[in-house]
Amino acid sequence: MRWALEEVGQNYDVRYLRQAEQKAAGHRKRQPYGQVPTLEEGDLTLFESGAIVHHIASTRPGLFPTDPAGRARTIEWMFAALNTIEPLIMDLSIIDLFEADKPWSKQRRPSVEARIRERLQETANRLGNREWLEDAFTAGDLMMVSVLRIIENDPLLNEHATLIDYVRRVTCSPDCYQSEVESGSF
Repeated sequence: MRWALEEVGQNYDVRYLRQAEQKAAGHRKRQPYGQVPTLEEGDLTLFESGAIVHHIASTRPGLFPTDPAGRARTIEWMFAALNTIEPLIMDLSIIDLFEADKPWSKQRRPSVEARIRERLQETANRLGNREWLEDAFTAGDLMMVSVLRIIENDPLLNEHATLIDYVRRVTCSPDCYQSEVESGSF
């Protein structure tokens, strides 16, 4: 969410929560599931990253293409990141972090890895040699890279040079990107 606000040049304030404060009644009025982030903008309060980024992109120029078809495809990529890629990655996180001590956890991991590999390969194939998912950087790229960064240092992502370059291209500042291109790192 903060990344989206920065991309569109919107100033914002951050309210940091202490451990467990997100589960308190005050925060649950903003976020019924006791999670972060939330966006408060005048009388509007939103939760869920996808909804927040969609709102930011819809109300400020810079993250949605101006043509209706490009906008629809960008929204499609936002949904793909959150509904097709992220659940598999989070499934792997649950196996590794919360269920590692369960006897069936090690048996389950290969099938989850296989599904992630398939989706990553499909994403890499679709991206191909293009810089962005659309003709320019959009909210779809922002959401996709936000999800891919969850496994940024994982061997599963490292199997896909196209996606590694994509993540670096999106997260690297223009000066950093130009420097890496000139040095041959890209």
